[in-house]
Amino acid sequence: MKEGNLEAPTRHPLNWQDPKFYDKTALFDEMERVFNHCHGCRRCVSLCQSFPTLFDLIDESTSMEIDGVDRNDYKKVVDECFLCDLCYITKCPYIPPHEWNIDFPHLMLRAKAWHFKKNGATLSNKLLASPQTLGRAISSLKLSPVVNKINNYSLSKKLLKLHPNASIPKYFNKTASKGFIKKASKSPYKVAIFTTCYGEYNAPEIVQDLIEVLQHNKVAVQLLPKTQCCGMPKLELGDIQSVISYAQKNKPALLATVQQGYKLMAPIPSCVLMFKNELPMMLPDDAEIQRIAKAFVDPFEYLDFLHNEGILNTKFKTKATEATEVLYHPACHQRVQNIGAKTKKILSLLPNTNLTLAQRCSGHDGTYGVKQRSYEFAVKIGKPIVKKITAKTDYIISDCVMAGRHLAHISKGDVIPIHPISLLKQKYGIKDADKK
Repeated sequence: MKEGNLEAPTRHPLNWQDPKFYDKTALFDEMERVFNHCHGCRRCVSLCQSFPTLFDLIDESTSMEIDGVDRNDYKKVVDECFLCDLCYITKCPYIPPHEWNIDFPHLMLRAKAWHFKKNGATLSNKLLASPQTLGRAISSLKLSPVVNKINNYSLSKKLLKLHPNASIPKYFNKTASKGFIKKASKSPYKVAIFTTCYGEYNAPEIVQDLIEVLQHNKVAVQLLPKTQCCGMPKLELGDIQSVISYAQKNKPALLATVQQGYKLMAPIPSCVLMFKNELPMMLPDDAEIQRIAKAFVDPFEYLDFLHNEGILNTKFKTKATEATEVLYHPACHQRVQNIGAKTKKILSLLPNTNLTLAQRCSGHDGTYGVKQRSYEFAVKIGKPIVKKITAKTDYIISDCVMAGRHLAHISKGDVIPIHPISLLKQKYGIKDADKK
């Protein structure tokens, strides 16, 4: 038996259609097996709250081994996993092809799916896992000013079981799609943007910045029409059937665009990861899903491609006296795509811009960082990053804008959170569309 694994990792498909996937005895036996190996290793203790919760349960049991832990308490471990995949990608030495065959995130997903199938979800969790439904209703009914106002009241936070100190995203009536202005272009470089629920309704300015940076680099851009949510919030809830349903609804529009020679892109790493990694592992025999996955790229992965092609515009308009101090947080869901440090590479081209890297989890993960139950843990996880903010820090940037805003919020300082694509736009000297 090998102690660790030096071979290239292999990720097996998520076998959610196997009847044993939802078998309680088989599931709990597998959790006991994996938890026992984790107990003997403990390399992942600093990643998230799942592992400290597991190790505390073991250490406080009568036997101080996994057999002393009540199986009903396994859910406490499952509840703290937000499927970031970092334990699999960066820490665990026992992932396939190691004979122990440990895939902790997929095991936690299986447990979430079993619990969802058996018990469903609370109303608050269902609402939080339906960002497109909420955003579409608020935008179409022009309720954004009202909702943005009541979001700050404790009543709305109590209804959704959100922490009173959590930072709640705003909604906009002028969505990303409504603000899109297509420019005629015969460029061989073509990108179709999946705006995402957050980009469409909560941060349309980031989608606009992405469009303008791509167009500045002579890329033909269009928005994907009539798309459904990528399904990541439903995945985190364990609602696999909804995830599959969303994938099938998205497939025609995405596939048609790919067939026209477009690359697919999204401004939120979680959505790129969903199409690029998660759905192909859930639907390994669906050739169309596999083709869509191969066409999906991270924004900075694509900009790096343009740079290698000699196409990327590197004429920035920063003055020699304008030094910018940036704390950069690489998003977990970007890191696990295994594309390398593309954002850092492109931002390193910016003159008079000093990057400080903070390569740890922010603790936000969409809803984990706002829920009443988990907000304090999210703050605890993000604190090591926040400690790197100094009086000289101009911006905290993250490929996941939600993570960046969470970190700025818990820093309780004056640091400004922006998306790295927005920093790039700023350094290009591109004016906002509505100010031209």
